[in-house]
Parts: sequence; structure tokens; C-alpha cells
Amino acid sequence: MKMLDKYADHAYALMRIITGLMFTFHGVQKIFGVLADRQTALFSQSWFGGLIELVGGALVLLGFYSRWAAFVCSGTMAVAYFQFHWKFQLGAQFFPTINRGELAVLYCFVFLLIFTRGGVKWCINNK
Repeated sequence: MKMLDKYADHAYALMRIITGLMFTFHGVQKIFGVLADRQTALFSQSWFGGLIELVGGALVLLGFYSRWAAFVCSGTMAVAYFQFHWKFQLGAQFFPTINRGELAVLYCFVFLLIFTRGGVKWCINNK
């Protein structure tokens, strides 16, 4: 498996780019109502979350101050999970597969990884 080590930075960069792209699309859905059932109410908490998804996802995608953008995006997803998915309920509602919070948890930890590593490769700046 040592022979795959030389591709680690490439795979990480692709993960960062695709994660940023997908997160940006979530923001586009919330802010502009594209391919969504409804548009989010202007200046609501979900709208601000969508703005963070749109801008933060684009920054991560481009690798422009990706550490700090990922830090904010990770925190946003932690809030999304606790406040909108788990809602501090006891029992089965704690589990992401039951409360439909898998994406929020996954994004939270992927962005935490990006925060710790930065842009690495194929980015506008390496911060």
C-alpha cells in the first residue's frame, strides 16, 4: 500500500473540492431556491446557514482561506445537527440515521479535517 502514498494529497484535494462543491450547492438551494421545494425566508437562521454554505463551500472548493472557511462550516454543521436534527431528544432520535442528520455529522467532521490540513494542493492560497 506504500505505492498509494504518493496520491494521498491528490485524493485529499479531490475530497476538498467535491465537498466544497456539494456544500455550495446546498447554499444555492437555500439562498436562491434552485432545485428546492421552497426558498428559505430572508434573514432567517436557515438563510444565514445557507449563506455560510454558499460562501464557505465556495472558499473550500477554491482553496482560498480554506482552513478558516472549513472551521466556520464545521461549526455550522454542528449547530445544524444539534438544533435541527437531534433537537436534544432522548431515545432513538439521538442517532443520525433516525433523525436524518447523517450529512450534517459527516460535513462537520470532513470540514474539521480540512481545517486541520488546509488546502494542500490545487488551491488559490494554501491557508
